[in-house]
Amino acid sequence: MASGKIYLIPNTLGGESTSDIIPQDVITLAITLRHFAVEDVKSARRLLRKMDREFPIDDCEFFNLNKNSPIEDLLRMIRCLKDGNDLGIISEAGCPGIADPGGALVSLAHEKDIQTVPLVGPSSILLALISSGFSGQTFTFHGYLPKERKDRVRRLKDFEGDSRRTGYTHIFMDTPFRNMNVLDDLLNELADTTMLCIASNITMHDQHIKTMSVKDWRENAYDLAKRPTLFLIGKPQ
Repeated sequence: MASGKIYLIPNTLGGESTSDIIPQDVITLAITLRHFAVEDVKSARRLLRKMDREFPIDDCEFFNLNKNSPIEDLLRMIRCLKDGNDLGIISEAGCPGIADPGGALVSLAHEKDIQTVPLVGPSSILLALISSGFSGQTFTFHGYLPKERKDRVRRLKDFEGDSRRTGYTHIFMDTPFRNMNVLDDLLNELADTTMLCIASNITMHDQHIKTMSVKDWRENAYDLAKRPTLFLIGKPQ
């Protein structure tokens, strides 16, 4: 029996609608699946019902997939695929596998010669990058910043120095409840002339993406609490 395929299903970035964010062909494929690996079953069910109000949730099998999932859980998902079932990976937001535990299952699938199929959808990282005016040729996504302030400030200064020397764009994020701590560090610790892009609530009705110097941001900062946000340090093109 041929193995099933893993489909990497994009999620929204927080909005209620899927029709204007996720291509219809992706939605059509996703709602044919009955096996899913997800971070949170409740939110995955919500996404599937947004895609199709009549989606048969009770006919589906959901595997929990998080950063602490043991190898035994991953192997159960592999067995599901080896039995000929296609399986969709759903992240909490955006594309699976980026700042997301789905990458562990995808890696194991390659080891087991199982095909993986990426599906087109929103990536906050790329949307922020292309909107920033910074280099899209040489860039690095660093994921979440350190929790400890002294370590966080050290990383931010490293990004600033490297961007000034090389022109690299540095992209990073934190949990929404720490956004204002990050913003305070950026505005208090970096040089006036350092260029900073802040991209919050991407794709939503109150989306805000702006690139300015740190000096200008000090006069125009806004409340980022509870707003999913990407920060970028770079050089305008």
